[in-house]
Amino acid sequence: MDSLLSSANGPSEPQGGNMGKKIYVGNLSYDFNDQSLISLFSDFGDVESAKVIVDRDTGRSKGFGFVEMTNENSAQEAIAKLNGTQQDGRSINVSEAKPMAPRDNNRGGGGGGRRGGSRY
Repeated sequence: MDSLLSSANGPSEPQGGNMGKKIYVGNLSYDFNDQSLISLFSDFGDVESAKVIVDRDTGRSKGFGFVEMTNENSAQEAIAKLNGTQQDGRSINVSEAKPMAPRDNNRGGGGGGRRGGSRY
């Protein structure tokens, strides 16, 4: 069964999925939107998806987003050619997206008590 799964996914696909095709884009102008990302990256190949991350309360861009290209070669070319370029007066950061780290839902501070050495 394992051999069926690995052949279905293809030998070159990383364990965590297709992160090689997914691109992080940072330091974006707050005027950038999903369509702006598609326009910027479509010069390097077909764009599967593009998403500028917005604050859920204000609806305003957080200044970064993600683009997924249809293949890894297009993604690598886009990263090489766009990283550090000026877009809307800002030098953008373009790199391969990293898998999201698992979130710790314990949001409490755990404070209280004295910090430092012994009380005695």
